Amino acid sequence: MKFQQICILGLGYIGLPTASMFATHGVKVLGVDTNLGILETLNSGRLHIHEPGLGEVVENAVKSGNLKLAASPEPSDAFIIAVPTPFYDSDFGQYNGQSYKKADMRAVIAATEAVLPHLRKGNLVVLESTSPPRTTVDLLVPILERSGLKAGLDFFVAYSPERVLPGQILRELVENARVIGGLTPESAQAGSDLYATFVRGQIHKTDATTAEMVKLMENTYRDVNIAIANEFSRLAERFGVDVWEAIQLSSLHPRVKILNPGPGVGGHCISVDPWFFVETAPDLSVLIQRARQVNDSQPEFVVELVKKALGSLPGKKIAALGLAYKPDVDDLRESPAVEVVHLLTRAGASVVAFEPFKPQANLPGVKALPSLSEAVQDADALLLLVNHTEFRQLTPSMLVSLTPARILIDTVNGWAGSDWAGSGFNLFRLGVGK
Repeated sequence: MKFQQICILGLGYIGLPTASMFATHGVKVLGVDTNLGILETLNSGRLHIHEPGLGEVVENAVKSGNLKLAASPEPSDAFIIAVPTPFYDSDFGQYNGQSYKKADMRAVIAATEAVLPHLRKGNLVVLESTSPPRTTVDLLVPILERSGLKAGLDFFVAYSPERVLPGQILRELVENARVIGGLTPESAQAGSDLYATFVRGQIHKTDATTAEMVKLMENTYRDVNIAIANEFSRLAERFGVDVWEAIQLSSLHPRVKILNPGPGVGGHCISVDPWFFVETAPDLSVLIQRARQVNDSQPEFVVELVKKALGSLPGKKIAALGLAYKPDVDDLRESPAVEVVHLLTRAGASVVAFEPFKPQANLPGVKALPSLSEAVQDADALLLLVNHTEFRQLTPSMLVSLTPARILIDTVNGWAGSDWAGSGFNLFRLGVGK
């Protein structure tokens, strides 16, 4: 199939890079977002997200005339839905006395309904949003068939999950293997034709539900492995062991690769996707649910470490270094660092935070300051929550003039070097019981 114009609904961390990639490869693209603030920001030449190299790609896409922005779709050859799939804030499922989080699919529903008036014979509709299994078949298709057209016969439907790493999105969009799950083999082929516009990695065709499950399996696998690392950190502290040394030695085994523990799991993939399995099959996903519970409770373990370091929490001034869910990105979605700050605040501590990739972070219940020096200037302790390069490169000589604090709490093994020994700073590390 040939695609002269495509419409991409959702201009976030995936939609905007994808729209720009298509546009810089010669396709006319209409980028749609219902958030007028995002459209205003982009139309002014600025970005609302941080991703290395993205600004230049977006600028080139706009200058080429191939990328236009709008608040609603227009007739196109293909429609790509790349909107968020968060959790409901207060609607939880229950199974055998255990609660689980439920996917909020309202944005997907709204985007699909927005496509409906413009759907024509021969069109392709692709869902990229991470979704529970059978979303394409049981949710997307019935909405689209309200047009009077038959999915798989009159128009094509496919599911193709994003599989990229923040900080590497532009490269991985092009180089990573792509999975295209079609409602029919013809739909899978149409999706393959579309993404072959810029994808240089292998394109693998399958059915829609398999593609949905592939995405969830990838992140669930990682979540379960992080959960065991976090449990190892708790056991190491109990037994008087340095978990980081133990992980390094264990991973010398040729068939063992243990991941690193930390303050929890965040982002809009690993911390979210496993719950979609639990929601759709709670009776079959006992291990998955338990791993999620372990990782979701890790911030509470961090709070106990801080309490141990300070003796008590009420009235103590703590500078939290980092709010992002992972190093060297600005993405705060589902971040365990944010949850740690909330828990410490509720426990009576006075917490300020500094996030170098989003210094003006405005989050409910989080007092963020625009510079490291302001955050640490009168702190009783510094709490390293994200292993940003900037924080990892801090030395005792750099900190001694910035803060009166002499208690350091490291949850990510960023300050493991020998420089801190005998420096006058008292370093507490997650998973170190000696």
